[in-house]
Amino acid sequence: MMDGHRRLLRIIGAFVLVLFAGVIGYMVIEGWSFVESLYMTVITLSTVGYKEVYTLSDAGRIFTVFLIIGGVGFMLYAVTTMVQYVVEFRIRSRLESRRMKNRITQLKGHTILCGYGRVGSQVARSLSAEGKRFVVIDTDSGKIAQADEDGYLYIQGNASRDEVLQEAGIGRARSLIAAVGNDADNIYITLSAKVLRPDIFVVARGSDEESESKLKRAGADRTILPLHLSGRRMAMLALRPLVVDLIETTMQSRDRSLLLEDVKITTDSLMAGATVKEIEHHRRVIAVLAVRKSDGRLQTRPHADMKIEPDD
Repeated sequence: MMDGHRRLLRIIGAFVLVLFAGVIGYMVIEGWSFVESLYMTVITLSTVGYKEVYTLSDAGRIFTVFLIIGGVGFMLYAVTTMVQYVVEFRIRSRLESRRMKNRITQLKGHTILCGYGRVGSQVARSLSAEGKRFVVIDTDSGKIAQADEDGYLYIQGNASRDEVLQEAGIGRARSLIAAVGNDADNIYITLSAKVLRPDIFVVARGSDEESESKLKRAGADRTILPLHLSGRRMAMLALRPLVVDLIETTMQSRDRSLLLEDVKITTDSLMAGATVKEIEHHRRVIAVLAVRKSDGRLQTRPHADMKIEPDD
């Protein structure tokens, strides 16, 4: 792509030089004004066949011959380069699109991120920092270009359309984040996702309590109100700064020395059937803080003899 831009810049530069040489030549040889020389140069290079401004001298005719030869040669080069650029761009775009689709079809257990604005880009950075795989969906070509530059997988399209969500691999995805700036769009995205995959975990962005209730009715498992969230965080920082620091450390610690994580127990898990005491004894780096049972009950500070079961 950069090579194509350089070629275009070279064409523009060469055209300016040829034009400049023609203007200066006529001004020096024929003694014409700038406008007259510019007009003569343009009609000569474009070969439109208009009459000369004035009758040319022999030196002027010889100069015009060389200007025509140089101009025609330049035009052939420019046309050839432009055609080559367009063809290469289309081929590269198709190859890149095919390569992107192939990479997306290989994803499993990934996250679909709908919207790559201010909120969506922050979500993408967090997912990337966690090493999680995800696909960005946005209708804006500029935002898609930014996602591409940031090195993320992407699809340009409307995330509320079934075919776009299917292209993003919603049948294999673990979760979906609706982070578009418009509440109505986030509601439609949530509805579409839940129709295609009723069991997919959806986190949706809203602007107020009314949109939050609509998102929940649409099927969103969790809703986020960025303004309210930032307000609560500011209040917590003012009231309990050490608590906020601890939570942020456990949620975002890069060295993994202290990390909060949720783990769903499967039937083939080594922890299935073990007690909290046994898990913490054999895996000393783990401390069990809470257990949500398969029926939805949340057990905080679980006792040592509590048995961990599949789907907990």
